[in-house]
Amino acid sequence: MNAGQTVFSQLLAHLPSYEFQKCVERYRGDTHHRGFSCRDQYLAMAFAQLTYRESLRDIEACLGAMRGKLYHMGFRGRVTRSTLGDANEAHDWRIFADFALVLIAIARPLYADDPLGVDLVQALYALDSTTIDLCLSVFPWAKFRRHKGAVKMHTLLDLRGNIPTFIRITDGKVADVNILDELLIEAGAFYVMDRGYIDFERLYSFTLSSAFFVVRTKTNVLLQRRYSHPVDKSTGVRSDQIVILTSLESATAYPDTLRRVSYFDAVTGKRLVFLTNNFTLPALTIAQIYKQRWQVELFFKWIKQHLRIKRFLGTSENAVKTQIWIAVSIYVLVAIVRKRLGLEASLYQILQILSLTLFEKTPILQALQVMNYDNDLGDICNQLNLFDL
Repeated sequence: MNAGQTVFSQLLAHLPSYEFQKCVERYRGDTHHRGFSCRDQYLAMAFAQLTYRESLRDIEACLGAMRGKLYHMGFRGRVTRSTLGDANEAHDWRIFADFALVLIAIARPLYADDPLGVDLVQALYALDSTTIDLCLSVFPWAKFRRHKGAVKMHTLLDLRGNIPTFIRITDGKVADVNILDELLIEAGAFYVMDRGYIDFERLYSFTLSSAFFVVRTKTNVLLQRRYSHPVDKSTGVRSDQIVILTSLESATAYPDTLRRVSYFDAVTGKRLVFLTNNFTLPALTIAQIYKQRWQVELFFKWIKQHLRIKRFLGTSENAVKTQIWIAVSIYVLVAIVRKRLGLEASLYQILQILSLTLFEKTPILQALQVMNYDNDLGDICNQLNLFDL
């Protein structure tokens, strides 16, 4: 069935072309494409992500060397650095953002039965942000500090499969807590966050929506203990208390009781204190839920190390957002292919293999099957491997 098709073509066959075209038409992306369509742009940028290209000239040279294969890989326009650069500046970034969300909607059910690192049947999400540094003289629109530019990538990660479900790209000055206003809260789900998201008026919206949060508290939050539950200190749990907020402003914003769990991490030697609006789960489970927040940190480290979002192929806000969203969509596409083909290789291994075999005419399953999963390649990426089974 795949005779004569390159691995690149077989990979992109998992993309819903009809949905991509709907995204293009929604923002009139191909109205003035001048022979270089949004699809050509997406294919070229996908190629850059998968083969670790660092510049427009690099992309042009590599694709030019394979000119005889480009038509069969889906390209219809001639890929030059000027046309690709113009497309990144002109084609609306929302086309690729909407398409990434389409892929996310496909990926999430595929990983819905994946186990969590904690005994929990409900959905579990981790919310955090990462800062992507930019040169202020080259990206003057991304002013962060006096002599520094940056954008923030706010991400809500579904911890069943580590699939991002919500992403917002803002300038570096936007406070993390403001993103809580944009979330569509899922009833019954758990949301785990760090101290930067302490805002009791916003947290109360989770309670009103019948959702749960686990957040690390700050030392200046004033609380009064109402009741203490017995705990098994051998598990690391130091206290499990029912508390109320005592400052007038906080108590007005969050009038209900809260649960405070104190936990000693023997590995780091730190004592951590969490607040949650869940009163039924064991205290140790609350601590374990917070520990899963580290997965979103690994996600940020992983995409910065293995996808091309540190050097940008354009200087405008539109070009930067376009590249980030295409990088996210490639991450999700590879996750989809991994699950559909039943691969045991990690996402890191799959990307490494794809970078070397994109132009090979071999069945993609055969190309991606790895015989030895305990090789040196797996050892190198152990810390940042989100899909290591």
